[in-house]
Amino acid sequence: MAKSDTITILAVPAFSTLGNAAFALRRQVFVGEQGVPVADENDEYDFTALHLAAISEGEVVGTLRMISLPEHAKIGRVAVHKAWRGRGIATAMIAEAMAIARATGETRFYLAAQTDKLGFYEKLGFTAFGPEFVDGGMPHRAMRTY
Repeated sequence: MAKSDTITILAVPAFSTLGNAAFALRRQVFVGEQGVPVADENDEYDFTALHLAAISEGEVVGTLRMISLPEHAKIGRVAVHKAWRGRGIATAMIAEAMAIARATGETRFYLAAQTDKLGFYEKLGFTAFGPEFVDGGMPHRAMRTY
C-alpha cells in the first residue's frame, strides 16, 4: 500500500450497512467482472460466516469471509475493488482472518483458489492439493496450510 493509503479491516455483520457494501463489492467482482452466475455468488454460509471488510476513505474496498468448520477454517470470497488491487489489501485481510481464527485455537486453513491466483496464496503459506475443478465457471484448486 502507498503510505497515503489508510486501510482499516473490520469484522462486519452480514446484513449491516458495511456488510451489505461488502456483498455489493463481491457481486461487482465475481458476477460483474468474472462472470460468476448470480445464483452461485451467495450461499447458506453467508449467514454464519465471519465477514471482513477492508475500508479506506469511507468505502469498502475489500472483503472476504471465513467459515468455521470442524476440519478447518475455510477462507473464501476474497474480493478487492479493481482500483485498489496491488496494494496488499487481500494479504492484510487474509492475515487478519487467520489471526482471528488462531486466537480461538484454529491451526488449519483451507481455501479454493482460482488457478491463476495459486502463486499469491502460496506466498501466504498455502499449498495446492488435489485435481483442478470448476467453481463459478472458473478453474480452481484446493489449497491448505496443514
